[in-house]
Amino acid sequence: MIVAYPGVQILDVTGPLEVFAGAEQLVRATGRAERGYEVSVVSRDGSPLRSSSGLTVVPDGTLARAQAPIDTLIVAGGPGCTDAAEDGPLIDGITRAAAAARRTVSVCTGAFLLARAGLLDGRRATTHWAFASELARRYPAVNVDAEPIFVRDGDVWTSAGVTAGMDLALALVEEDLDRDAALTIARHLVLFLRRPGNQSQFSATLTAQQPEREPLRDALTFVVEHVGQEHSVEAMAARANMSPRHFARAFRAETGVTPARYVERVRLEAARRGLEDSSAPVAAVAAACGFGTAETMRRAFLRVLEVSPAEYRRRFQAQPVRGRAAA
Repeated sequence: MIVAYPGVQILDVTGPLEVFAGAEQLVRATGRAERGYEVSVVSRDGSPLRSSSGLTVVPDGTLARAQAPIDTLIVAGGPGCTDAAEDGPLIDGITRAAAAARRTVSVCTGAFLLARAGLLDGRRATTHWAFASELARRYPAVNVDAEPIFVRDGDVWTSAGVTAGMDLALALVEEDLDRDAALTIARHLVLFLRRPGNQSQFSATLTAQQPEREPLRDALTFVVEHVGQEHSVEAMAARANMSPRHFARAFRAETGVTPARYVERVRLEAARRGLEDSSAPVAAVAAACGFGTAETMRRAFLRVLEVSPAEYRRRFQAQPVRGRAAA
């Protein structure tokens, strides 16, 4: 069951909906023994509502009349979340529905509604990176983590913005069915990568454009452009004409991550491109991206992407055009 409201982000509704619809089709087509999915979209009063993009959504019914038990309660996000969080009957309905649900989920700023309902108190949660500090300020009882694309804490799941809701929905399908089913649906939806929850919301290349201070921007850009070189804090600080301690403090204040974490992100992004776009040996990719050894790169891939470099290449390497035509 997906909860919508005026000003909802339409992809926060339709993204998870398409994933579960794909799972239902897969269950029926393959004759699997597992129970499929029946998804409904509800609102406080069931009236048609306008999404943030202007598309009108016609709910299947009202939140108050939703039949228990509910397997999965999903609260979508969107610009309308601020007003929705102040809608007492809506929040009461979410509270009651969550109590009847096996698991409760928010997409993007839908976390604000779960937090208002007290469902995130004492839990680790995430939301879109641009709103994470506001979520933490408004609801100090919530342990907000702006880094991952989705977080699970017990039977409550929260995700980052927009497409991260599809990653979370795929993770739910994997839990209910299996990993192969989730990958099949991801391929059908032409999702490039079914991302694990602990993958970062942030692109290292975009992070390099973020700092206000030019010396910091230059130091970050140098890492992107010379990924295979040495990038210790001391080396990066020297390029920015700052002391290592001051550089590390300023770096984290302006980017939200440590220099070491940033360098690892850049290396991982470069390694992923190398594995996707070339047939170079894994060890050569590791060396070119500054990991030093294939084993060091393998540990980083397993920790961040939950897959080895060799398996990553097997799944996502681009096939030559001629090879595809022959197939």
